[in-house]
Amino acid sequence: MENDQIEREIFIAAPLEKVWLLFSEPAWWVGDAPGPNSVHVDGKRVVAETRFGNFPVEIERMDPPNYLACRWASSFPGEEPREGNSTLVEFTLTAKDEGTMLRVVESGFANLTTTHDERMKFFRENSDGWKQQLDYLRQRAEKTVE
Repeated sequence: MENDQIEREIFIAAPLEKVWLLFSEPAWWVGDAPGPNSVHVDGKRVVAETRFGNFPVEIERMDPPNYLACRWASSFPGEEPREGNSTLVEFTLTAKDEGTMLRVVESGFANLTTTHDERMKFFRENSDGWKQQLDYLRQRAEKTVE
């Protein structure tokens, strides 16, 4: 599948530490901007409640303030992330030119156990979603810069 991975980068005119504080809010990207309706945290497991349903997110690795990797079943509301229904989302933050470069990579669409058409639909929906969520995070971080 040629569309197995989504990559997005955005420059945020705010210090890395400020962006990390906003960015590290659990599951901030799940649902429509400004994020989930509510979030429940239990160790490395987060459940984000949205108008689309509940989405469990498993934190796989966190290296503050530069890296976070999570697994989620974004196209399967209510299901726990597992092989065949989930993608890996990796966030990397880097200080750059008096601001922060945020890079997100979501991969694993080719491994979703569903039809090709469904995988392509999920890929398109998440591609659009990342544009919206990253722009919202940028606006929020830049608004709060003092």
